[in-house]
Amino acid sequence: MRSSNPVFSRRGFSRDNGHAQFNAAPQAGGPAVGTQQGNPYAGGNPYAGQNPYAGQNPYAQGDQQTYANPYAQDQYGVQAPTTDRMTMDDVVMRTATTLGTLIVTAALAWWFLPVDAANMGKSYGIAIGAGLVAMVLALVQSFKRKASPALILAYAALEGVFLGVVSNVVDTHIADGAAMQAVIGTMAVFTAVLVAYKAGWIRVNRRFYGFVMAAAMGFVLLMAVNLLFAVFGGGDGLGFRSGGLGIIFGIIGVLLGACFLALDFKQVEDGIAYGAPREESWLAAFGLTMTLVWIYMEFLRLIAILQGDD
Repeated sequence: MRSSNPVFSRRGFSRDNGHAQFNAAPQAGGPAVGTQQGNPYAGGNPYAGQNPYAGQNPYAQGDQQTYANPYAQDQYGVQAPTTDRMTMDDVVMRTATTLGTLIVTAALAWWFLPVDAANMGKSYGIAIGAGLVAMVLALVQSFKRKASPALILAYAALEGVFLGVVSNVVDTHIADGAAMQAVIGTMAVFTAVLVAYKAGWIRVNRRFYGFVMAAAMGFVLLMAVNLLFAVFGGGDGLGFRSGGLGIIFGIIGVLLGACFLALDFKQVEDGIAYGAPREESWLAAFGLTMTLVWIYMEFLRLIAILQGDD
């Protein structure tokens, strides 16, 4: 599955509507841009398995494979067009829009879908339905070659409904203040990973990518098996989400989320360096949003275990 984040893969930026001739300065968190090691599209893309564009800039037009400065003027004094290329401002704005949509719907679900004894079943049913539809929309977007803002925002809105109800349940019936603590924890992880990445303490390369993907697949497989045992055998399945094992797996989940953040930052950095089309900033926002949701949910589970009766 090729995706902007989701849990199993990282999606490289698409080739359409790109620009030729790129040679950016070395970037933090990875090898220098413009070198065989620095170009994620040379000799195999670490974000999407086999790279069909190996040995050349995936945004180059025709057979052109040079790496000149895209901002340099040509012989006639005309500067290369840059208005349709992804920038950091584009990523920030799209991410803020996506996260803002999620937060608004989560707040609305918190207030208008009560979780008292009389309404718990109805509210929880709506939340599960919204979560399942959001998962389907995320999968559809993951398999699409181009970003669909409508799909991404619809995913954010429905995921917000799910998170709002689940957070209210945990906060009301299990651990008072858990939602705010999970938000603070998520923000702390985001800030820490961003600082470490920009300082060069985290080096995102093919080995790092392979390790994270293998660990994530194993983690998700174990959680799926635990869920099946819980559904058909009752209780908490194999116990991976309660007690001491629940704490251990919760910490592992947070660490995996932090690794996904590093991959998201690398994706954004490479997209800007190699001249990805502006529409690709929606994919970056999609990946960052899914990663932050992952980290928030792991923190929420950890807090519920630590402060709950079990």
